[in-house]
Amino acid sequence: MVEQEVTRQAPVGRPVRLMFQDEARFGRINDPRRCWAPRGFRPEAGMQIVREYTYAFGAASPHDGALDTLVLPVVTAAAMSIFLAEVARRHPEEFILMFLDGAGWHRANSLVIPENMKLEALPPYSPQLNPMEHIWDEVREKWFANEVFDSLDGIEDRLVEALVALKGNQDLVASTTGFDWIINCRLTAT
Repeated sequence: MVEQEVTRQAPVGRPVRLMFQDEARFGRINDPRRCWAPRGFRPEAGMQIVREYTYAFGAASPHDGALDTLVLPVVTAAAMSIFLAEVARRHPEEFILMFLDGAGWHRANSLVIPENMKLEALPPYSPQLNPMEHIWDEVREKWFANEVFDSLDGIEDRLVEALVALKGNQDLVASTTGFDWIINCRLTAT
């Protein structure tokens, strides 16, 4: 499927970047998780239920581990358009074939899709096909587990810290998102 889309969509001779996009919500309702502790010691983790959220938009390129992210206060077609424009700006010489889920703002009439990009929807109800889901799992496990935040600013600061660290570790992003069925496809338009 991916190779057929590359051949069908990409301009001949232009480098193709295959990306998988997703959004994630991060908020002040925390998720206590198990952790290792010395025998006889029972660790304590705070718990809070405060309904304040921020959103991370992300797109990963499994072939080289490139990660493009943006933290925004809402998830709308306008916010998605801002994210797509930023990704297109970061990869101006490449044709971007971006796979995403079927969220409503991905199909909105007001969505602005850059010239060097084509969006393709993954099958419905199949988050297991989107490798960006694994990036969000990594962020939640390594930077948010058993944490209580006093403000939304604290969450945004930690989220930016996590995304900058992941962006700087392309090997980790590539190994986390590099499913065999993605890595083994050709990325040239003939």
